[in-house]
Amino acid sequence: MSEKEKTFCEYFALWGDAVRAADSAGYENPKKDGPQLLCRADIRKKINAICETMIKSSQARACLGYERLALGKVTDAIKLLYCENLSDDEIEKLDLTNIAEIKKPKDGAMEIKFFDRLKALEKMGDFDKESSKKQGSLFDAIKNGAKALEKADDYGED
Repeated sequence: MSEKEKTFCEYFALWGDAVRAADSAGYENPKKDGPQLLCRADIRKKINAICETMIKSSQARACLGYERLALGKVTDAIKLLYCENLSDDEIEKLDLTNIAEIKKPKDGAMEIKFFDRLKALEKMGDFDKESSKKQGSLFDAIKNGAKALEKADDYGED
């Protein structure tokens, strides 16, 4: 597989648009070349591999986020609540990831609402099930799009 074809696969995995991917990869006739590339098994296999990597990476980032919400410390939020006159530099260094909402009513008090830790733990547990369903849906959408483009090409449509 050429570098141009690999680039096409990366753009297609990103956008799901064969014409746009072919154009961005540098093909001279993207309306023709994009759909033709999708007809090749090696191209579809490469696109699938790229999509799987993207999904796994996204899944890993989401899991880390849920983990921070579920298991993260609240000490910086307590510091924000009880320390007065924090400098801008001190505030920027605080890890306030677990905070969902901060309110400061007129009486001068401060209310801090945290994200629900149990819900974050549940999401971590459910994440594998949901992501595998989405992965199949994404691949099915790409495959169906390639079939539709192939049919349109057979009928001489642009």
